Amino acid sequence: MNGFDVTFRDDRDWVDFGKTYVNSVAFKTLFRDGMLLVEETAAYLDGEGRDESRLVSRDATLSYAAESMRLTTLLMQIASWLLVQRAVAEGEMTPAEALQEKHRVKLGNTEPSKQADFSLLPLRLQQLIQRARRLHARILHLDSLIADDRPTPMPVESPVAAQHGLLRMAFRFREG
Repeated sequence: MNGFDVTFRDDRDWVDFGKTYVNSVAFKTLFRDGMLLVEETAAYLDGEGRDESRLVSRDATLSYAAESMRLTTLLMQIASWLLVQRAVAEGEMTPAEALQEKHRVKLGNTEPSKQADFSLLPLRLQQLIQRARRLHARILHLDSLIADDRPTPMPVESPVAAQHGLLRMAFRFREG
């Protein structure tokens, strides 16, 4: 590599958290719970939630619309992440392909509602939002553990090679 003597750290004893996690019972439980929350929320918003939206105060109508859209977006991000991780676990995608997919569908941070507006929402919607945010926070944490799991090998350069490289560069600048 450009005349430098570079070696890499030995990582044979490295445990790949992402690989072990997506194949675990814990992930299967998370997947099931996440998808059930998606289904439960969709059923609520299409049924009981639609009825409740007609009963909220005039001040809460805009908050209800905004929060239900925010909740739907959040659950779509959660479902996408879960489906990608399951595809990795089942060998349908490689971790590298999952990383490419991650750049397409981002797990954005959710901005909390103003507390006054939140309290005007129907109780059931408030509960669904809180559950989705807790699940989202958990997934963000897991995603960071999986993404940061295996650092790229850090080159370890010999001090002599570093000095040799500096001397080469110094003399090239004088010649030019």
